[in-house]
Amino acid sequence: MCAASKRIMYTSVLPSTSHWNDLPADPSFDGSIALLFTEGYCFVTNRARRLDSDIFRTRMFLRKAICTYGSEAAEQFYSPGRFTRRGALPLFALALIQDLGSVMVLNDEDHRRRKAMFMEMMSPEALANIGELTTKHWRKSVNAWQNRARVELFREAHIPLTAAICEWAGLRPQAWEIRLRAREFEAMVDGTGSIGPRNWRGHWMRASTESWARQVIRKVRRGEITVPENSPVDRICTFRNSAGKLMDVHSAAVELLNVLRPSVAIARYAAFIAMALHDYPIWRERLGGSDEYLGMFVDEVRRYYPFIPIIGGRVLKEFHWRGHDFTKDEWVLFDIYGTNQDPRIWGDPHNFRPERFSERSFGPYDLVSHGAGDRHVTHRCPGEWITVELMKAITRCLAREMQYEVPAQDLSIDYSRIPALPNSGFVLTRIRPKLG
Repeated sequence: MCAASKRIMYTSVLPSTSHWNDLPADPSFDGSIALLFTEGYCFVTNRARRLDSDIFRTRMFLRKAICTYGSEAAEQFYSPGRFTRRGALPLFALALIQDLGSVMVLNDEDHRRRKAMFMEMMSPEALANIGELTTKHWRKSVNAWQNRARVELFREAHIPLTAAICEWAGLRPQAWEIRLRAREFEAMVDGTGSIGPRNWRGHWMRASTESWARQVIRKVRRGEITVPENSPVDRICTFRNSAGKLMDVHSAAVELLNVLRPSVAIARYAAFIAMALHDYPIWRERLGGSDEYLGMFVDEVRRYYPFIPIIGGRVLKEFHWRGHDFTKDEWVLFDIYGTNQDPRIWGDPHNFRPERFSERSFGPYDLVSHGAGDRHVTHRCPGEWITVELMKAITRCLAREMQYEVPAQDLSIDYSRIPALPNSGFVLTRIRPKLG
C-alpha cells in the first residue's frame, strides 16, 4: 500500500495565471516505466508527496501530462463538457477496457443520449435481478468447488460472474461458452495495465470476443436470437442515435462488451472481499445474518483495495483552476486510487473501517472508484450500481452461504502491478455449502 506520511497541501503559491513550466515538475524524463513496472498505484502520490503538491507536470509515453488527485481535482475533472476521454488513454489500454466508439469516448449530445440508454438498464428491478442471478450462479459454483482440493477464488469467480451477467443481459450461452468468455474477459482486464505478453494476450483474446459480440448483434437484429424486450441486449440492438440511425454493428458490439466485461472484472473485488473477511473477521460476524452493514462494507472494499489506478482526459474547454490555465487538448491524469486514499478526505485511509460511512456523509467527489459527480451527465461509470449489487451478492455468499478454509499462502498485494491482486489469487480449501 502507498504510505502517506503527511497530508499534501493544495498548491497556493502559483501566480494567478500559469502555464506548463510554472507547475511543479516531476524531474524524471518520462514516467511511463515507473507507472507500469515499478510504482503502479503509488505513482502520482509518490511524486505529489515529494513535490508537496497535488498537481504537477510530467511526461508519460513521451507526452506532456498533468497529474492530480483529490476531491477538488475530481470535481474539475468530472465537470460536464470540460474533458473528453477520446485520445486520453494509450491505445494498448483503451482497446481492452473501453475501445473506440464506446459511450466513454463520446461527448456532448452523443454522450448524453448513449449514457441514457445505459442508465435505463439500471432500474431497481434490474439491479435486484442481477444480485439474484449472481447468487444463483455462485451457489452452482460452490457445489462444483466442494469436489476440488483447492480453488483459486479470483480465477474461478469469473465463471459465475460471466454466467450471471450474460443471463441478466438477455443471453443464454452454453456452459462451454461461458467458460470461454470468462477466460477472454479475464485476459482483457489483466492486460490493461501492461506492455508486453499480458497486453498481447488480452488483445488476442479480445479479437475472439468481439467477433462473438458482433455475431450476437447481427443475429438478434435478424431475429435468429430472441432476447427479452428491454433487456440490455435488446436496448443496445435497437438504440438509435440523434439522427435516428441504429448503432453500427461494431459500436453495438463494443457496448455489449462494455456491459459484460466490467461486470466479470468484479472477480478482483471477489478476491478482495474474501481477503477483507479473512483479515477483519469481525466483519464476517457482523455480515453473517444482516444487511445492516453490507453497503458500508462494500463501499470500504471499493475505497480501500486497488482497482482502477488512474483515468485520463484531454481538455475540451479551456478553464482556470489552481492558478493554472488548462488549455485545449492538454492531457490530464486523475488519480483514482490516490483520491480514495487521500487523508484529507478519509482521515485514516490506511485503516479498513467500513463504519466510516456511518460516521459522516461523503460527497460525489470523494469515493471515486467508478468516477465522480452525477452519473447521469458525467463520465462516471454507468455500471457502478451493477458493481455494488454484484459485490453485495458475493459478500452474502462468502459470509453466509459457504464454509471454507484459508490455507497458508501469499496474500500480499504488489501495488506496482496494474491491475493488482493478492499474489495467490486467494486460495480456498475444504469448500462446502453452509447448512441451516
